[in-house]
Amino acid sequence: MDIFYASLLSLFVILVSFSLHLLFYKSKPSVERKLPPGQTGWPVIGESIEFLSTGWKGHPEKFIFDRMAKFSPQVFKTSLMLEDAAVFCGSAGNKFLFSNENKLVQAWWPSSVDKIFPSSNQKSKIEAIKMRKMLPNFFKPEALHRYVPIMDMVTQKHFENGWEGKDQIVTYELTKNFTFWLACKIFVSIDEPERVKYLSGPFESIALGILSIPIDLPGTPFRRGINAANFVRKELVAIVKQRKIDLAEGKASATQDILSHMLYFSDEDGKFMEEYDIADKILGLLIGGHDTASSACAFIVKYLAELPEIYEGVYKEQMEIAKSKASGELLKWEDVSKMKYSWNVACEVLRLAPPLQGAFREALTDFMYNGYSIPKGWKLYWSANSTHKNPEFFPEPRKFDPSRFDGKGPAPYTFVPFGGGPRMCPGKEYARLEILVFMHHLVTKFKWEKVIPDEQIIVNPMPSPANGLPIRLYPHNV
Repeated sequence: MDIFYASLLSLFVILVSFSLHLLFYKSKPSVERKLPPGQTGWPVIGESIEFLSTGWKGHPEKFIFDRMAKFSPQVFKTSLMLEDAAVFCGSAGNKFLFSNENKLVQAWWPSSVDKIFPSSNQKSKIEAIKMRKMLPNFFKPEALHRYVPIMDMVTQKHFENGWEGKDQIVTYELTKNFTFWLACKIFVSIDEPERVKYLSGPFESIALGILSIPIDLPGTPFRRGINAANFVRKELVAIVKQRKIDLAEGKASATQDILSHMLYFSDEDGKFMEEYDIADKILGLLIGGHDTASSACAFIVKYLAELPEIYEGVYKEQMEIAKSKASGELLKWEDVSKMKYSWNVACEVLRLAPPLQGAFREALTDFMYNGYSIPKGWKLYWSANSTHKNPEFFPEPRKFDPSRFDGKGPAPYTFVPFGGGPRMCPGKEYARLEILVFMHHLVTKFKWEKVIPDEQIIVNPMPSPANGLPIRLYPHNV
């Protein structure tokens, strides 16, 4: 709740700062156009507090569905992150935004993101495009084949260090440790536990700062996010500099991880990325490859504890794979490809608790959508929950049903945990691998039960159990 009170303090400061402006503000002559129905909430601050607070209370979809019912199930206007905004809903809204990337809309981040990640701003749009061209080469399935055994080794060490020999553990703390350790190993070849722990400390503050009210005052989540990002970025610049030396001296490989890949990558003009820019991109990748997957892994533990029949299905599949391996043999790509039911279960978890709640776009020009005028410069938001928890697309949306993903699976643009279109998360396949390798060791080693049966879920900015999901472990007898 300290975040809530900090946000209220931010609201007070904004209102005081802008009071004179609001007192003498004169609206521009109105242009006759039909804007989407909706409301803009408080002056300046808009509906940002309510947008965030529904997540803090564990029901982020409430903000969306309340307004879909009141105003329009296709699109409604609001004011978020100090900006006029329209929320596009349903599969049609997702399809429109994903299909018109860099045509009618472009990516947009709140000013909080611009300050935490300076290279995300307009000056670095070209660098961001280059980055998105480079990443698929690293994250494509054939490039990830050789990382499955590495993931398996890290995962085994994680369970040995954090789970085995324990009667009770706090799940979310350990899944965050796991995904960060794995990201450090795969992205920058760091796997010493103490070094990983040292780097991981500030990341929670960065995540909380990204979707906070962008007021830079002492004690606010936003200020803590900026400070944490600056600390990690400084450490990463030092790692980049050392890697350049190691590459020159033959102590590192050009293909060992994404850091080396970035150092060797040049654009059409033969220009290489700057050290600071590489550090900033690695920072973003560590967040993307850490926070989202750690949330997904924690919720897999939660749902498997609650649904014994689902657990048994996953256990049976994973044990067949485990029995096919020689003693000490590591998992391979072919093994992961057999985990079809387990991935269906993971997808149902991602539907019910999507780590990525949605994302913003910006209108590049005036355009019409569903009979409404969308002005140039408006911010546009798509929400995973507008389809994931909508009975129109997923009957009995609160029911856990992995069979939804059999065959062709859900209809296009309805299941969007990784976004869609040109900006679909390039790490989707990486996330699939780490989640499945985690599930393999989880169920082949343990059964478990929740310590807090009705533990509250908080979304800030991604879902997490309020108490970290403590569980009692019951190791399988080997």
